[in-house]
Amino acid sequence: QVQLVESGGGLVQPGGSLRLSCAASVSMFSMYTMGWYRQAPGKQRELVAAITRGGTTSIRYSDSVKGRFTISTDNAKNTVYLQMNSLKPEDTAVYYCNVKLFSNSDSWGQGTQVTVSS
Repeated sequence: QVQLVESGGGLVQPGGSLRLSCAASVSMFSMYTMGWYRQAPGKQRELVAAITRGGTTSIRYSDSVKGRFTISTDNAKNTVYLQMNSLKPEDTAVYYCNVKLFSNSDSWGQGTQVTVSS
């Protein structure tokens, strides 16, 4: 089981920025997908952004965050980041890191709260 430790959430005003981090207990090179999901109160968990590795590396974003959020990795630190800019109140949610290994192992972080409010 992969251990994932998230950090970086908090309270920010509309238009502000936050960077979420997800540190993994295994090498990035064993990961098939690395992604961020979010769940707002009363709503289903949804994909925010993900990196998928295979023959080629692909990145996808939900339509609601395209152009505002950026997912990236630091292989030396086994860490996945989510840079969130131009935050809106509707971005308020608990954000979860998810990692799937080439071995089909599927792991979730504990979640970090992001609140966008004035």
